[in-house]
Amino acid sequence: MSFRSSTARIAILLLTLLAALPARAAEFIDAAGRRVALPDRIERIMPAGPAGAVFIYALVPNKLIGWPLPLSRAQRALLPAKFARLPTVGDLSGPYPTATADTVLRRHPDLIIGYGSVSAQAAAYADRIQQQSHTPYILLDGSIQRIPDQLRQLGPILGAGDHGNAVASYAFHAIGALRGQLLISSSTNRPLVYYGRGADGLETGQMRATAMSNIEQAGVINVATGPGDGKLVRVTPSQILAWNPSIIIAQQRSFYNALLRGRQWRGLAAVRNKKVYLAPADPFGWIDDPVGVNRIIGLYWLSGLFYPDIYQQDLRSVAREFYQLYYGVQLTDRQLNVLIRPAEGGVSQTQRLANIPILGAEPPPMPNIPPGTERETPPLGVPGRGGSNRPPAQVPNRPGSP
Repeated sequence: MSFRSSTARIAILLLTLLAALPARAAEFIDAAGRRVALPDRIERIMPAGPAGAVFIYALVPNKLIGWPLPLSRAQRALLPAKFARLPTVGDLSGPYPTATADTVLRRHPDLIIGYGSVSAQAAAYADRIQQQSHTPYILLDGSIQRIPDQLRQLGPILGAGDHGNAVASYAFHAIGALRGQLLISSSTNRPLVYYGRGADGLETGQMRATAMSNIEQAGVINVATGPGDGKLVRVTPSQILAWNPSIIIAQQRSFYNALLRGRQWRGLAAVRNKKVYLAPADPFGWIDDPVGVNRIIGLYWLSGLFYPDIYQQDLRSVAREFYQLYYGVQLTDRQLNVLIRPAEGGVSQTQRLANIPILGAEPPPMPNIPPGTERETPPLGVPGRGGSNRPPAQVPNRPGSP
């Protein structure tokens, strides 16, 4: 046997042995400071909860293996059919999880992503599920300011490509444009706002509650303050009447309709002045439900809502851009009307964006965008500034798009 032939056989043998080895693991440090070994190839990702599902879907939709909870008919109508039909895999998060380590073993994901508040309890739970299921489980910080950073960091790891860059850039500009050259208004000039959650609108978030993050970023005064800030609380109609908010946002249509038609609410300043709005909710909420990357579009909506004389935008153009990039759908005029009309109030659809954005709260810390990115134009144009002028063919393809 010749030397060349022997060398070739050895090389083939080595390649065969290498191919049989498991994929190399890369170490990832998550938001809880946990060091998690990730496989080189990540093709199937299981969300730990609803916010994690939206994060995965916005970034790498083809790798999402399913939804934690069943989707409603309205949600499915605003998602591409192939993703609307994904199975329900159960919820690993929350006080009453519907999925377990055995569920993970049956689904065979390459990775689990948890997204939201990070705590010692959440880290311990992730460790337990990871050990029992033998599946890497990472935790991501769900605060609004961290959204661009998380998208930029996970995009290359998950193989998001150009689409991942576009999604991260959009989120960066959504926060950066609102931070900009801030006009800090005095507390006496900021609107009093009540956010009513649930069918009756009698659940709300106190200051620093996660559900109130978007609203508080706009620097308004949350009327539901008091001991125990940071929580969701139940309130009474009498309390709302005593607070007399100048703006009310309803999470659900039943409360929105009650505000417009119910006699008990007629004395409220928000009702008298027609400052009652219904938060868009499909396929995912603009304020919360879940508290994920879906809230990015809510920053634009709320700023225009709270300060219409200073910060204005064509909300419908914003929605078209966001839904195409983050959800992979092109909204029809009818869909836009159903989604946005209760959220627009008296704001003209053709208003142009003022040159100076406003955010009454303290400027949020900017994400760790690489040097030079701050002045780049996002792939789809700066949200709220009339959208992109480039033809649709030049928009980065979203994974899973035809």
